[in-house]
Amino acid sequence: MERVVNFSAGPSVLPVPVLEKAAKEMVCYPGAGMGVMEMSHRSKVYEEIINGAEALLRELMNVPDNYKILFLQGGASLQFSMIPINLFKNKKADYTDTGEWAARAIKEAKKYGEINVVASSADKTYSYIPKFDKSKFDPEADYFHFTMNNTIFGTRYKELPDTGNIPLVTDMSSCILSEVYDVSNFGLIYAGAQKNIGPAGVTVVIIREDLLGNAPALCPAMMDYAIHAKNGSMYNTPPTYGIYLAKLVFEWLKEQGGVPAMQKINEEKAALLYDYLDNSKMFRGTVEKEDRSLMNIPFVTDSEELNNKFVKEAEKAGFVNLKGHRSVGGMRASIYNAMPREGILKLVDFMKDFEVNNK
Repeated sequence: MERVVNFSAGPSVLPVPVLEKAAKEMVCYPGAGMGVMEMSHRSKVYEEIINGAEALLRELMNVPDNYKILFLQGGASLQFSMIPINLFKNKKADYTDTGEWAARAIKEAKKYGEINVVASSADKTYSYIPKFDKSKFDPEADYFHFTMNNTIFGTRYKELPDTGNIPLVTDMSSCILSEVYDVSNFGLIYAGAQKNIGPAGVTVVIIREDLLGNAPALCPAMMDYAIHAKNGSMYNTPPTYGIYLAKLVFEWLKEQGGVPAMQKINEEKAALLYDYLDNSKMFRGTVEKEDRSLMNIPFVTDSEELNNKFVKEAEKAGFVNLKGHRSVGGMRASIYNAMPREGILKLVDFMKDFEVNNK
């Protein structure tokens, strides 16, 4: 069976060269006499793997020396709790509500302190990014949290809030490594791996060193950033194979020219689909144009029956995971770094044919 064109929002498509290299090294990693899944995380070979992954990510994102890179577990969802536990001093924080995951982050943070929701786009089904109103910011907030790219609803921030000395905290799960971000603008960046980094099971946290060491005494050791930083992400057994695959993805990304080159490719890929949607008489995008994501593109027809027919016929033609999230409906194409340009071109051609045959 040939590989399908996989538009899954996560876990998502991985670069074929990465999969092929992993397959080649599955049974016997060079110089180890065993597979990565079998080796001790304390071995010299594995230390080279995890240190290499960290060094590559630091290079790709130009991470300053005063930031720690952590490879954790629990997904981005665990970060919804770890962040307030570790960063609260005044037990106050500002949050923006721009989608499902932002709302979940707010719900969890409210368990630990006072949360000020400074902006929300829930009034229009999260189809836009609300403007920042600095007068609503809490000057006593310990941090300002927002979701950089909204996977389900297909919106993204293009500008950062001016919060002065209050640290910016952002969920980059579905956009990390897709475009250039200045890490020094943030106090903490976190991302689940299963979209642009590797398989599910690894969570990357990039945290400024001055934000470490503030967890309360009752904080579980596994939820204390300082403990993970002190132990080089190996306080316990880390998700070793997932980190290995992340390293292979980082190597692949470097070979493509790094994040600046990938951003250009992603902008070109997204334009192919958005341009078609803007000119189609059947399909239309659901997001305000100025706030469109490069990674997740939701779209609909004017008929639920036609939406369902399209998803079914697309799957038969080898285009899978196009059904929109259950909370939104319609369709969604997630076109992360590993999605080749050819995949978008084939999808657009299929959509054109479907439009002609279903007038």
